[in-house]
Amino acid sequence: MTYAPGPYGYGYAPAPPPPKPGVIPLAPLDLNHVLSGAFVAYRRHWKVLLGITVAAYAVAAVVVVGLGAAAWAALADRWTATPAPGDPDLWDLMPFFLVLGALWLACSVGLLLATGLLHAAVAVVVQEAVLGRPVGFGTVWRRAWSRLGSVLGSVVLSALAGLVPVLLFLVGLCLMLGAMIASIGADQGGHADNGTGWALTGLLVLLLAFGTMPLAIWIWVKFSLAPTAAVVESAGALTAMRRSAQLVRGSWWRVFGYTLVMLLIVGGITFVVQMSVSLVTQVSVFATPLAQHATPGTVFAAVGTMAATSGLLQLLTQALLGPLQPLTSGLLYVDQRIRKENLGPVLARTAARG
Repeated sequence: MTYAPGPYGYGYAPAPPPPKPGVIPLAPLDLNHVLSGAFVAYRRHWKVLLGITVAAYAVAAVVVVGLGAAAWAALADRWTATPAPGDPDLWDLMPFFLVLGALWLACSVGLLLATGLLHAAVAVVVQEAVLGRPVGFGTVWRRAWSRLGSVLGSVVLSALAGLVPVLLFLVGLCLMLGAMIASIGADQGGHADNGTGWALTGLLVLLLAFGTMPLAIWIWVKFSLAPTAAVVESAGALTAMRRSAQLVRGSWWRVFGYTLVMLLIVGGITFVVQMSVSLVTQVSVFATPLAQHATPGTVFAAVGTMAATSGLLQLLTQALLGPLQPLTSGLLYVDQRIRKENLGPVLARTAARG
């Protein structure tokens, strides 16, 4: 047995540090390891991650434009039809609502594809970054695309729980708006119904929405490791979700806390950058020459420029910071397997083989 001199000339040698072939030590991780590992993985593979993010949003843009154009073409006849004489009817506005609904659906599908592709790509990067191996754009793209179906399935099924409070909140707002309209109509026309019943119902629905939010958060954290499991273990959507629930069991608060810290970091950086650029944009747009020679055209151009700049900044910030949260979830997946399945020695042997 090896001894090392202590303060009195004797003592045991300290345990050797765990191997660290990649961005994290192959041992149970604390918050510092997870956060630093995510940022180190981003720094080492930023070209691949940024390229995948841009490609994912490009695919989403193609889907949005394609579905939007198809919806416009399908409704072109009704959109250009001459309305019947007399007061406009709600039915005359139906093509407009249908086009808006189709565009909303196209945006949702495009965003879902981009999110799934980004999660799948980040899982591939995490798998190689933990082992300290480089990985190219082509490899990440092929492996992510091959697992896109399972990742999308796990993302959609996990997001369904989060839609419940959102839908309840929207229904509550609609009921409150209906109560306001009924109240205005009662004041002007002397109707008996002043919208009190609608308002009470809307208030109850809003309270129910806030009440279901903790359950939605619990389900989201429970299945947050499913996209990584779908890629690393080549599992189907339901199998990956069961795997995530198994790994998170007993560590829900730790997984939630680590994920929340990264979300706060990303949100804080995004807020500071957007507020700074927005302030500079407003100062430059509404400068003294504009104030002295303001016309409706110049004001419209200034507001449009500011809105376009803000939108582009938001897209750029999302593209740059979007991979950080999936990187955190991927490292938490590895951490949970190290804790529960002693994955560390297996990863060390794999890294040693190169």
